Amino acid sequence: MYNSKILGLGYYVPENVVTNDDLTKVMETSDEWIQERTGIKERRHVIKGEDTTTSMGVKAAKIAIERAGISKDDIDFIIFATLSPDYYFPGPGVLVQRDLDIKTVGALDVRNQCSGFVYAISVADQFIKTGMYKNILVIGSELHSTGLDMTTKGRGVSVIFGDGAGAAVLTREEDTSKGILSTHLHSEGKHAEELALIAPGMGKRWVLDILEDNDPEDDSYYPHMNGQFVFKNAVVRFSEVIMEGLKKNNLSPQDIDMLIPHQANLRISQFIQGKFRLNDDQVFNNIMKYGNTTAASIPIALTEAWEQGKINEGDLVVLAAFGSGFTWGSVIIRW
Repeated sequence: MYNSKILGLGYYVPENVVTNDDLTKVMETSDEWIQERTGIKERRHVIKGEDTTTSMGVKAAKIAIERAGISKDDIDFIIFATLSPDYYFPGPGVLVQRDLDIKTVGALDVRNQCSGFVYAISVADQFIKTGMYKNILVIGSELHSTGLDMTTKGRGVSVIFGDGAGAAVLTREEDTSKGILSTHLHSEGKHAEELALIAPGMGKRWVLDILEDNDPEDDSYYPHMNGQFVFKNAVVRFSEVIMEGLKKNNLSPQDIDMLIPHQANLRISQFIQGKFRLNDDQVFNNIMKYGNTTAASIPIALTEAWEQGKINEGDLVVLAAFGSGFTWGSVIIRW
């Protein structure tokens, strides 16, 4: 049995910066209102036609592969996490295989929204642990901006989300005391509609129904979020799944060198930091400048933390996420 370790990291965000003040020009809001509720100061939005979910993922992947010191031909498998694929089908995994001109390896799409990258890392870890694959490319990429209600009606959701992508190359580690020590995944589908985008979908309303009805009050194709309910569940599940991972490895919160939480809301991260009595050097947040990039948020933050020298060999790194589904999970890594 092997362990898996992260060999290379990369991220990409669009150059177009959208500040809170920019949003005041299209909806009734303010910089103070947004920062007070979310901690966000700005986010990145693609310029329409210049980037897609796949193209951003490809750009992040190229950086991760180069930093891993391997060739694209060394990649054995691709896992792509997103809630915003270019097409309803096929998923972006095969598009990455095509655009990177990788040989005909398997490509898997993961649809676990904010927990997508954690789920994808867990899947990759199992494939490597069993010896099935050696080098796996894992991508989290999201293009939210073209699907948000950028009016006052939609501001409770739309001010939160940004576009971007992050990627990691996982490889085999024969020293089982290093690399990914364990992963932990959970879901609670009874709350599925508390954070959801209902249409278009085969189960509820398809595009033709929306067009035929031409109902100006139909907002089922915009994201819906019961913010307070999501927040209350998030702080509980974050705490639980982090402790689950630590206990599995006979560790305590004091052993954490770096916690990379999903960048959902700065207030959630600050709550968890306080609960575990972690100092500012033990938690990395970048939601202030990128917003919530869903499946991309952890790999973007992980890459930035590593680039800034905040993660070093031997460090205990914890990844944790909570989001739509509800789904949540954690990854415990000895760097």
